[in-house]
Amino acid sequence: MASPFSPNPEIKYTKIFINNEWHDSVSGKTFPTFNPATGEKICDIAEGDKADIDLAVAAAKQAFKKGSTWRTMDASKRGRLISKLAELMERDQQYLASLESLDNGKPVRVANFADLPGAMLCFRYYAGWADKIHGKTIPVDGPYMTYTRHEPIGICGQIIPWNFPLLMASWKLAPALACGNVVVLKPAEQTPLSVLYLCQLAVEAGFPPGVINVVPGYGPTAGAAISNHPDIDKVAFTGSTEVGQIIAQAVGASNLKKISLELGGKSPNIIFDDVDVDEALQWAHLGVFFNNGQCCTAGSRVFVQDAIYDEFVAKAVAKAKTVRVGNPFDDIDQGPQIDEEQMKKILELIDSGKAEGADMKCGGSRHGDRGYFIQPTVFTDVKDDMRFAKEEIFGPVMQIFKFSTIDEVIERANNTVYGLAAAVFTKDIKRAIHVSNHIRAGTVWINCYHMTACQAPFGGYKMSGFGRELGEYGLELYSEVKTVTIALDSLEAK
Repeated sequence: MASPFSPNPEIKYTKIFINNEWHDSVSGKTFPTFNPATGEKICDIAEGDKADIDLAVAAAKQAFKKGSTWRTMDASKRGRLISKLAELMERDQQYLASLESLDNGKPVRVANFADLPGAMLCFRYYAGWADKIHGKTIPVDGPYMTYTRHEPIGICGQIIPWNFPLLMASWKLAPALACGNVVVLKPAEQTPLSVLYLCQLAVEAGFPPGVINVVPGYGPTAGAAISNHPDIDKVAFTGSTEVGQIIAQAVGASNLKKISLELGGKSPNIIFDDVDVDEALQWAHLGVFFNNGQCCTAGSRVFVQDAIYDEFVAKAVAKAKTVRVGNPFDDIDQGPQIDEEQMKKILELIDSGKAEGADMKCGGSRHGDRGYFIQPTVFTDVKDDMRFAKEEIFGPVMQIFKFSTIDEVIERANNTVYGLAAAVFTKDIKRAIHVSNHIRAGTVWINCYHMTACQAPFGGYKMSGFGRELGEYGLELYSEVKTVTIALDSLEAK
């Protein structure tokens, strides 16, 4: 039976999307996007910079002004538009999965069974919220009636990463639109194709001009223009901690616009000796190697209790050796890293681990000589103070640490600048809750890993950022609370 996915999907949209129209960049510049499985150029994309961001913000400002179609639209209709967008994504799901896999390198089956359903579910979830965002009446003292309104912030600048292009676009767009905001979004320069196609689906769904604007380009130009623009009311960013710090500084130096950041991680996965080792290993393997190892929540620090350490190591190495690496449109488990720069960064960190004395059990090298593939890699005898045990690797590298006691592992797990996610594997529910209560991370999984849901909040502690996306909490990132107080008695009556 022929595959429904095309390794060479037609590239339909490569320009800047402003006001429901496609535009060349003001400068006329373009930049290439590459197939990471081959290193070959897919096509050229219009390169937006400050001038293009200015045009996108102007369009968004017009769409948000008093009396505009978007501002006067019933909240329930906003919800229907968002839901319609999800319907159109479902109609074109196989094409979008092919586009995502071509541009990103993730296995096409992962794009089809994880990324696309997750993105559609997120849009549908927030479509349901659109007419349920409301304030409260508050019984204040005196002859007054007080109530609150939850209003849209205004123009939201959004910058998304390359590891989950469509999924991250949905996490940003869906709550912003449900709250009635307008958006200027910059996709990652490595992966603009699927998000640009999403723009045309938004036109087909019926979104008014200027509500959704997408400007592909580079971080130091287009991204910086979003962060610094005086008319952008809120900036949302997902990406590395280093870039997040730059954005936070830019926002603080401009007009103190609202900001939310979802940044890096070095997540601990704690496995106690009462577990079913095979089951815990399956989750731990997923925790590290899912999406070619390119997950901000990756459980790259695997802490295994000493009584089962040797058994776990043997099985982890054997499992890693079975991973099929290759073309994402073939029947494989792991595709390429996103680009040559990322591949070289991962290999350099692997070399640093070897140099500092960690025991590399398998992998550790480039896979093949075409594209940006890395062998699945497992290290043991990793020490907490090793450089690669502290830095985010963002690749297919499992690091296994040995521990003895519960207090020891909690302290070591928390000994990181990050705090995005963590996991605990044990049959003792009291121990699981005790550990989860003491781990400083925004998400803690118990006896599972990577189980995110659009209904539940997501975000980090410490250098992993601030603010919570998803769920009802995610609406707080895109709404202002206004207090209105009405005098019920006249001054004369007093």
